[in-house]
Amino acid sequence: MKRPISRAALGIAALITIAILANWLVSLTPYGNRGVDFTENRIHTLSDGTKAILGGLDTPVAIRYYATRNSDYMPEQVKIHIKRIDDLLKEYANLSDGKLRIENLDPQPDTDAEDSANLDGLQGEQINGDNLYLGLAISALDKKVVLPFLNPADETMLEYQISKSIAEVSTPVKPTIGIMSSLDLAGTPAAIPGQQNAPAWVIYQQLQQSFEIENLGMNPESIDPEEIKTLLLIHPSGISPETEFLIDQYVLRGGTVVACLDANSLAAQMTGGGNPMMGQQGIPTISTLPNLLEAWGIEFISSEVLADPEYATMLGGDRKGIAVLSLPQSAMPREDSIITQNLESVLFYLPGAFRNKGTVGVKAVSLIRSSKGAGFVDSFKAARLDPSLDTSVKSENTNFDLVTHLSGKFKTAFPEGPPELRENADGDTTVKNSITTATKTGNVFLIADVDAFYDAFAYSVQNLGGIQMANPSNGNSSLLLNILDQAVGSQHLIGSRSRAATRRPFTLIQRMEANFDREVGDRILELQGKQEEAEKKLRELQAQKVEGSELYLSPEQEAEIVKFRQQQVEYSRLIREQQKDLRRQKDSLAGDITLLNVAFMPVFVVLIGLGVFLKRRSSTRAR
Repeated sequence: MKRPISRAALGIAALITIAILANWLVSLTPYGNRGVDFTENRIHTLSDGTKAILGGLDTPVAIRYYATRNSDYMPEQVKIHIKRIDDLLKEYANLSDGKLRIENLDPQPDTDAEDSANLDGLQGEQINGDNLYLGLAISALDKKVVLPFLNPADETMLEYQISKSIAEVSTPVKPTIGIMSSLDLAGTPAAIPGQQNAPAWVIYQQLQQSFEIENLGMNPESIDPEEIKTLLLIHPSGISPETEFLIDQYVLRGGTVVACLDANSLAAQMTGGGNPMMGQQGIPTISTLPNLLEAWGIEFISSEVLADPEYATMLGGDRKGIAVLSLPQSAMPREDSIITQNLESVLFYLPGAFRNKGTVGVKAVSLIRSSKGAGFVDSFKAARLDPSLDTSVKSENTNFDLVTHLSGKFKTAFPEGPPELRENADGDTTVKNSITTATKTGNVFLIADVDAFYDAFAYSVQNLGGIQMANPSNGNSSLLLNILDQAVGSQHLIGSRSRAATRRPFTLIQRMEANFDREVGDRILELQGKQEEAEKKLRELQAQKVEGSELYLSPEQEAEIVKFRQQQVEYSRLIREQQKDLRRQKDSLAGDITLLNVAFMPVFVVLIGLGVFLKRRSSTRAR
């Protein structure tokens, strides 16, 4: 009898050993880190954009991953975050087809790894008195991007940051942005000797630091999406049909357009020149894209400006700017948008607004919008801060888009072909091989204000000893730079959203606990009110003893004092009982959940085993 039992025990032990070894060996292969993601929002699965970037790598990329792993002072949440980063980078490596090399380094004090971290620009973070490292240095060829500290609080942005950095270092040259504007963004030379040059807009100077800039003017001969990564339009007032046609062709071929339009541009009034007294007209204050917006199913309302009492801004002299809109996070409906996620607020001056007519098959995503109480007012009165507008805004009970993103296969605005075009010196038309159907997915970002990016409204500018110092005064510049940053980084990142957080609250349990708190809390508040009333009466009686001429209280008064003291004690006891009852309910709920977690899987396995046993038994009987 002992021999069969021994053989069975040895067999079971051998099977367990084989399973452990097989699991270990598989974990060493690229297939060992793959699994099936059943979580809501697929939080453990890389996005399609990341997969496309990794699949398109044609040059090796190295990631030096610095993480302090052996520290007594490491917070638990950071340890958990490190494990998530480990798993994420393994998934990146698995999908890169060998193009991505990850080097794991633990920068302990006085080690080569610490020296390497310092050379890469990582200094570590002081946490509980210890210098802890958790960052990445991503490099390819002669380009490098450093993510100095991967904060657990920014977990939702982690995949985007890594993918954007990989796309950036694997691009050999700076991306080129083409700019079209009726305003002098690049500055102008002095009109007469002795005058100072008009400096470039601060936002233009910032763009020059990060991108190659090509000033196309308002009448370019061509716009090639292979050369122009993104086309930026800032107040394209008076745009011609010929130029709109070139933009149309650019979008149909997969180009990305960022268009800042305006219903009443103060920047155009302040910098556009002209002298009405001399019959000289300056730059128009309204800018739109009449043919393109119609084809894209978008209406730009520019005959009046948008006023919004909920987001109105209080200006100097205690005057309300009903059409000067301070737009907080509540005006940014996409919580997972990388463009708006970290913006506290933006400030729009006398903007127009977009209305999506929904007539074409293009996806529209609202990034910033008005409240439902918004309406349109006269631009002249709004610019003068006319107080009569404060009570005369007629709400249309709808949210108007102020920043919107269109993406998809756009329809041409010129189905009958190009308008009559200029001819160059050779007599050939300036556009050849025009198309009427989209060959690639295009992207268009529409912004309903131009003044938001003008120096006077976006920055605090100081001139110190001939050196211009500019600091952002709101989130306006960050909004435009975030859009451009996403647009030029990689076409696969355009419209990317942040990942859902892996730390997710048990909302059902929180709701049950909140109900407990509310039910018991109401009783506790009632008892506390009675206790305070008893204390108040007790203080009044004792004050009578101090202030009165009698040295002693009457027996009736003494009895009242004893009565109120007893009430105090009784109410304190009842409050403690209610608090204990609340803890018991929460402990009972936690116990039930723990029991379900512990018991469910074993019971589930037993039931499956029992079902298999009964099925086999019935099959055996049938034979």
